[in-house]
Amino acid sequence: MKTLTLHIPDTVDLDDKEIAMLVATQLYEKGKLSLGQAAELVGLTKRTFAELLGRCGVSIFNHPVSDLSRDVKNA
Repeated sequence: MKTLTLHIPDTVDLDDKEIAMLVATQLYEKGKLSLGQAAELVGLTKRTFAELLGRCGVSIFNHPVSDLSRDVKNA
């Protein structure tokens, strides 16, 4: 696992957990982390992380429609 040190200006009014949530949310939305990996990054359960994603306007269903069509054909 990588460790990253960021120097965030004091004027940014976010605590460490909020910054971790922003990073995890973006990595999840871009498909770089699974739901479980993103939740672990923030120190939350998958369920809690998924609920917070909704509050951030991010869908937990982040797969393209083409994947859904393929899944339906293969069902």
